[in-house]
Amino acid sequence: MTLEIIATLFVAFWLLVGAIFSLVGSIGLLKFNDSMTRLHAPTKVGTVGVGALLLASMIHSYIYGEGSMHELLIMAFLFVTAPISANFIAKVNMHKKSCETPPSPSRDDTWSTFNVPESDQVIAETE
Repeated sequence: MTLEIIATLFVAFWLLVGAIFSLVGSIGLLKFNDSMTRLHAPTKVGTVGVGALLLASMIHSYIYGEGSMHELLIMAFLFVTAPISANFIAKVNMHKKSCETPPSPSRDDTWSTFNVPESDQVIAETE
């Protein structure tokens, strides 16, 4: 098998993977009930699907033509911005109280801080 045939098989594989992930993401977007569950389908599954399609495009452009870095830049931008936008959408839904919010932390002064409980200060000083 030549390099072109192997590259064509890789392109076909990544196109198929990308199409399946994109299809699952779009079905999830349509089937889920509220905005918080709908949020996961396009941001997680859709990002992987588009990434696989861009990977297929990169392989094809490097084998059959002159390679381009556009796909790599698009993929980097997509993988950076999708989680950030998903986080902002989730925060808006939580602040609007349009979804179930996570439970509040226990009444503890050391939760998510650098404060050390008195019982652990003795252990920290001996080490």
